[in-house]
Amino acid sequence: MRGFLTDPTAPAGLRLADDLPEPEPAPGEFLLAVHAYALNRDELNLLRRRPDGWRPGQDVAGTVLRAAADGTGPVEGARVLARLDQHGWAERAAVPVHSAALLEPGVSFEQAATLPIAGVTSLRALRHGGLLLGADVLVTGATGGVGQFAVQLATAAGARVTAHVSRPERAATARALGARHVVTRLADAAAHGPYHLVLDGIGGPALADAVRLLAPGATAVLYGNLGGPSQLSVADFYAQGWNARLVGLISADPGVGAGGGPTMADDLATLARLVADGRLTPHTTLTADWTRTPNALTALARGEVRGKAVLTLPPQGHESVLDRAL
Repeated sequence: MRGFLTDPTAPAGLRLADDLPEPEPAPGEFLLAVHAYALNRDELNLLRRRPDGWRPGQDVAGTVLRAAADGTGPVEGARVLARLDQHGWAERAAVPVHSAALLEPGVSFEQAATLPIAGVTSLRALRHGGLLLGADVLVTGATGGVGQFAVQLATAAGARVTAHVSRPERAATARALGARHVVTRLADAAAHGPYHLVLDGIGGPALADAVRLLAPGATAVLYGNLGGPSQLSVADFYAQGWNARLVGLISADPGVGAGGGPTMADDLATLARLVADGRLTPHTTLTADWTRTPNALTALARGEVRGKAVLTLPPQGHESVLDRAL
């Protein structure tokens, strides 16, 4: 089987191998033929931390080759999207049933692959704001992987969204996503606040600036730290966000299900339905054949990719793929 693994001597620290072992799904896992996968900025950090022989890949979409042995999950031939911990940048992968959802007709594999990490992160971050109808919401990094979904979902929920972007030329994209106001400096966002909810993936000094824009009792959700470590003091909340709260979001939590809240599979299914309904549109600025993954990673590291980068695998006949997998 072909797939990528880390190699410090290869371009971008990644090598395409053709002799990887076939996946061996556990009873609660199915075998997936991967048709598309997306890159995430934090995967750059994972590649650096695991530089020799690790097999990356988290956001995937494809077709079920073999259903789970325990009888749960999607059937053979079903179109699905899934969130993995690793091993997704390959022709085939073993996928836990609880980390996957069916694709609605009309949703492409390329669209679906953008959803697992960025989409779920934005969805779960917005839930911390409760009812958003009529609320003022600030999204930093609004044209990035998570930000683009957050702006659309918050707007769909009835919020008035202020989008923070790093460059003026990105303002048009943020407005097209649904933002009512667009700023390039957080100081300028004060004119449209205070905010019921702030979503921040930048961290660094920007987090303290954002906290100062919170309304009393409001919420700031930190899901990334592209700007490095942050320093906060109670004085930042005294600006106006008295008794506001700061949430450190770990979106990889699989969820508890039933009455305790949505599972990962539930959230993936929700996002896929929103794409199918036309209420959520993935913003993909780079699509390439999967053999170009090292080049795509280099572009991502240079900040040349806004929105999502998606890699596609060539179509393969279902029977021939299944024969090789078995």
